[in-house]
Amino acid sequence: MVKRIVVVDDQETVLQGTINALKPHYQEAEFLAAQTGRSGWEKVDRYKPDLLIMDLSMPEEAGATPQSETGIQLLRNVMDKYKQLNIVVHSIDPMPLVRLRPAIDAHEGGFTVANKAMTIGEMVTRVEWAVQGLNYTPREIRTGVEVRPEWLEVLNLAFNQSLTDKAIADFMNVSERTVRNYWSKMQDALGVYPEPGKNIRVQTGKRAREEGLID
Repeated sequence: MVKRIVVVDDQETVLQGTINALKPHYQEAEFLAAQTGRSGWEKVDRYKPDLLIMDLSMPEEAGATPQSETGIQLLRNVMDKYKQLNIVVHSIDPMPLVRLRPAIDAHEGGFTVANKAMTIGEMVTRVEWAVQGLNYTPREIRTGVEVRPEWLEVLNLAFNQSLTDKAIADFMNVSERTVRNYWSKMQDALGVYPEPGKNIRVQTGKRAREEGLID
C-alpha cells in the first residue's frame, strides 16, 4: 500500500493538478509537495516515501533559475541512496535522462516517465506501473535494444529451460525481487508494457525472439 508520495514541481498549478489527479487513486496516501531540488531532496530523505513524482527542470532553491541539471542531480542522489524507491519522472522533455541510463538500468524500484503532454489517464497509468515496480522509458532515450548479461540469463532460464522466477533466483543466487526487477528492465528495453487481456511474459518472449535474443 502506498502511504506517502512526494511530488516535486516548481509550477504550482502542475504540482496541485498532479496531486488532485492522484488523490482519488491513493486515498490513504499522504502527499508531500516540493518546488525546488533542495526541498525535494529534504522531503525524500526525511519522510522516506513509497513514491517520488518529479519534474526534471526545477530550481535548486527558491528564486534560482529552473534547469534540467537540478532534476538530474536530484534523481542521481535519490537513486544512489534509495535504490528501491518507486519513481515517476513527469516532464515535458525527458531527453536529459539519457545521462542517467546506467543508473536507471541499475535502479531496483519502479521507474516510469510521464510526459506532461499526456492525458491525466495516461499519467495515472504510468504512476500505477511505477508503484507495481515496472519500468517505462520513452524510446528516444533508449539507443536500440541494449540488454545486460543478467537479463539475457533470465530470458534463457525462463524460455529455454522453463524455470520459474523462484528457480531462476536460486540458480542465479539472487532474490526473487531482483529477478522481477530484471524482467521489468528487460521489458522496457524491448518496449513491452502491460496491455489489457495480454500476458506480458508471452509478449516478452515474442519480442525477444524477434530481436534474436533467444531461439
